[in-house]
Amino acid sequence: MSTSEKHSFQAEIQQLLDIVIHSLYTDREIFIRELISNAADACEKLRFLQSSGQAVVEPDTTPSIRITTDEAAGTLTFTDTGIGMSRTEVVENLGTIAHSGTKAFLKQLAEEKKADAKLIGQFGVGFYSAFMAATQVSVLTRSCREGEEACRWTSQGAAGYELEPAGPTPRGTQITLQLKEDAKSFATEAEVEKIIRRYSSFVPFPIELNGKRLNTVQAIWARSRHEIKEEEYNEFYQFVAHDHEAPLLRLHFTADAPLAIQSLLFVPSTNFESMGMGRVDSEVNLYCKKVLIQSKAKHLFPEWLRFLKGVVDSEDLPLNISRETMQDSALMQKLNKVLTSRFLKFLEETSEKDPDLFTRFYDEYSRFLKEGVVTDFTHREALGKLLRYESSTTEPGKRTSLAEYVRRMPAEQKEIYCLLAPSREAALSSPNYEVFASRKFEVLFLSDPWDEFVMEHLHTFDGKALKPAEKAELDLAEKPASALTDDQAEGLAKWLKESLGERVNEVRVSKRLVESPAVALDSDKFMTASMRRLLRSAKRDAGAPAPARSDLEINPAHKLVAQIEGLRQKDAPLAAKVAEQLFDNARVAAGLLEDPREMLRRANDLLAELLASKQA
Repeated sequence: MSTSEKHSFQAEIQQLLDIVIHSLYTDREIFIRELISNAADACEKLRFLQSSGQAVVEPDTTPSIRITTDEAAGTLTFTDTGIGMSRTEVVENLGTIAHSGTKAFLKQLAEEKKADAKLIGQFGVGFYSAFMAATQVSVLTRSCREGEEACRWTSQGAAGYELEPAGPTPRGTQITLQLKEDAKSFATEAEVEKIIRRYSSFVPFPIELNGKRLNTVQAIWARSRHEIKEEEYNEFYQFVAHDHEAPLLRLHFTADAPLAIQSLLFVPSTNFESMGMGRVDSEVNLYCKKVLIQSKAKHLFPEWLRFLKGVVDSEDLPLNISRETMQDSALMQKLNKVLTSRFLKFLEETSEKDPDLFTRFYDEYSRFLKEGVVTDFTHREALGKLLRYESSTTEPGKRTSLAEYVRRMPAEQKEIYCLLAPSREAALSSPNYEVFASRKFEVLFLSDPWDEFVMEHLHTFDGKALKPAEKAELDLAEKPASALTDDQAEGLAKWLKESLGERVNEVRVSKRLVESPAVALDSDKFMTASMRRLLRSAKRDAGAPAPARSDLEINPAHKLVAQIEGLRQKDAPLAAKVAEQLFDNARVAAGLLEDPREMLRRANDLLAELLASKQA
């Protein structure tokens, strides 16, 4: 006589099951992760009971998870030696959708004020994800408690389930899936192994697939830093980063507040974007209690930290019911801020403890830091501390921080000055540098065209404004002996404006030049020549800033300027042509001349006139 009992799901539960099967999960393969997570929870519950001194049957059986595939039969079986279930628990946990035995277990622990067990199941629906791939699911289970009999639960989904006693059965649970025709690939060993390695590599209990142990790499982020060897870190890095080189930097940290976080982050020794491989994606995976939630998790770090690789594990994640995404975007933002701030602090500590190592990092990844300054207001100040530049006081090839620059500033200097130039030599010979050499003010040399945008967005550092050299309002420390009187110089400036006409915005006598005859400056108060050039390069079509009329400053102490003043009294047309050449020379030096053809034609004409006068 059969002792099998048939049970029907209630109408609303049948509807919920339909949602679980057809709508809840994005990827069908997730059911393997869910069943392994449930098995791991069962093993964790058993371990907790044993550690608290409670008696269980078969105490010598090690908690573990075994998975077997049978392509011929089209089945997939999950077996664990965990806590198992009694008949009452089977009816309660499997007969009621969305009732979580795990959640009840945690509630009981909280009520009894016992230590937490590391469990991930919170919703009671993960088990039913099996019906996405199976026409029938059979559960054979026996509780770990003495005197409980084994039972078998069988269901084909919405029709309900059958429950019957089972014969002698080891402690734990065995779940067998009869796979659908379009899901038979899940009965192949290679497919199942790929899914397990993706989602469940760090489950803290042995996972065997057809007798082969899969999860051999430990979740070392959950261990103390002091007990992990260097070769273990490198092995783990190779596993998560698929990189055979050792990482350049490593940050392993744990935090309890404001969020419970265990994280292990790596910086690769090579910046792959600089190798022409295109924009990389973040490869930091998000885990909850060692089970993968998001591979290459988006929004876990800001975009400018996309070069990081590693894992972040947090028990505080309010996951949605399918455990695939976060429910609370505000909390995700908080997690992002905590992780980013901690990594920036780590970089600052590295720069102080190991400057050579930080220099290697900066050589590879400075562009990412600068991107952060421009795009990330929250961390702009911390990023500013990490910027490094050559300056007029450093040795060639050596860089300084903004903090070191500020410490060296004389009392009378109120701003941090920076000068964009393609090389140190070009910066030192720039007309815009002369006044700083005279005043003995240090100048940062920016060689990356985007550095001016970086300084513009950083704006200030340690209360000091960052100022482009060409926009600095400074006079020479000592006025050089002039070949022209003040009236002559002012008269020449006025004549140059009239001669150059609309090509120039303003001509004035300079108070910043020592060796150069003239300097051309962008007339826009907030735009530098290099910034305008960069914007025009980036926006060749609509939106690029229009060419600006330049200001011209002349040096009355320079021989050439004095000669132009004398020439205009004798040969005004020739003086006007020389003045045009002087103006274009200054614009070339400043990067403001876009079309040099007219300048070259005029230079050739002037050479011809010079040679003709010498031969006359």
